Amino acid sequence: MMIEWRKSSRSNTENGNCVELASLPGRVGVRDSKNPTGPAFALSPESFRAFVRDVKAGELDTP
Repeated sequence: MMIEWRKSSRSNTENGNCVELASLPGRVGVRDSKNPTGPAFALSPESFRAFVRDVKAGELDTP
């Protein structure tokens, strides 16, 4: 299966902070565009929505 990754519209291309997403059967794939052969993870659609919600709320920011 060929996976088509797309860059998030919210990615910051100026400083290289880019996230890519892929539509997978029953999952959403997430990876760092700077390291396309590196680790990636897949979430259920429900978990992905919660992940995005937490990112927007700053819940995952590092101190």
